[in-house]
Amino acid sequence: MRSIRTSPTPRRGRRRTAVAATGLVAALALTATACDGSGKDDASGRPGASASQAATGGGSGGSGGVHVPADIAGRLKAHGIDVDQWTSGGWKNWDKDKWLSSAEDFVNPVIKGLWKPERMKSAKEANKTVTKDAAADQGVSDPAPRPVRAQAEKTPYHRHAAPVGKVFFDSPEGPMVCSGTVVKDVNHPGKSNLVWTAGHCVHAGQAGGWYRNIAFVPSYNDYGKSASQLSGATSAEVAPFGAWWADWASTSNQWIQGGAETGGAGAPYDYAVLHVKPESGSKSLEETVGALDVDFSAPQANQVTTMGAWGYPAAPPYDGLKMFRCLDRPGRLSLSPALPAMYRIGCTMTGGSSGGGWFRVVGGKTELVSNTSIGPSDNTWLAGPQLGPVAEALYQNMSRTYGGR
Repeated sequence: MRSIRTSPTPRRGRRRTAVAATGLVAALALTATACDGSGKDDASGRPGASASQAATGGGSGGSGGVHVPADIAGRLKAHGIDVDQWTSGGWKNWDKDKWLSSAEDFVNPVIKGLWKPERMKSAKEANKTVTKDAAADQGVSDPAPRPVRAQAEKTPYHRHAAPVGKVFFDSPEGPMVCSGTVVKDVNHPGKSNLVWTAGHCVHAGQAGGWYRNIAFVPSYNDYGKSASQLSGATSAEVAPFGAWWADWASTSNQWIQGGAETGGAGAPYDYAVLHVKPESGSKSLEETVGALDVDFSAPQANQVTTMGAWGYPAAPPYDGLKMFRCLDRPGRLSLSPALPAMYRIGCTMTGGSSGGGWFRVVGGKTELVSNTSIGPSDNTWLAGPQLGPVAEALYQNMSRTYGGR
């Protein structure tokens, strides 16, 4: 999660509706339940073997664990990248001339077994900073909300928030982590392999390119075990439904062209959609853990009573091992009069929660309405983009072009 450093502002006095907040949590749990046959529990309460597609085999990056499809190999060669070197660890070369950045240049060949439990635990939060000068509100922003303490999600996660998980990726700084949510695929009902997250969790913005080895793990650490309890844990314990590699990713052109370490003009467009496939198994992600609809109506903040943000905060005082949530009435945050306003809620979640879905209840059904993008250095609130026509066009293109793969 990127941070915005701001001076203290008056806290807005307001009362949240307890019924609406309770309904949001209940609706999410109901919607998140996996389909019959994909997530049944055994007698121990653990996800059944039919649902588990945990990563197995493969190396940690050597050519023995990598298969590069012909189309990806062709794209690598077109950019002067030796395919054999890539599969033997050449992906670790972050030379700017070799860092693919254009929307059509995404490549992410599967390195089976790369995301082992200990490597997942070592991944750092994607933390970025925006200076106060770059966040002038021009009088459009609502007063900063009072902090809302993040609440731990109930375990096991696959019963209460199954579509929520962690997005892992490699960057020039090493293994990194964000959060993400399984969303429905309008053109492939019941069989979605789409994951919603933040743009800065897949692409570095105008100064860089696509991150590598991007994978999604739904219901990560399903039982919320501590670091000591996870010592020596198996892949099935940490990733009960397996690791799902992105075979394509899309983010907004605004993020690619304007996203920056200091937030930049891409912040209100800081979202991305992944199309993923399991390392093993044939069922879709939606059949395995369920999925949520996306609301692209971009309602004004004052039209919404309650929004909830879910994610895996990893920066202190959190350690990235457990899922948390915040519920609050949203306000507006404006980074510039020339840019769309963003939603803002009080929340103490830190870096690592970036990309995590924001939800609201519409007609008794929980829908994804935003994702965590930015927040202040004192971790008192979060902000996320409004999902309007640009976001919907991105989603529709991903669904039509890659959804059926």
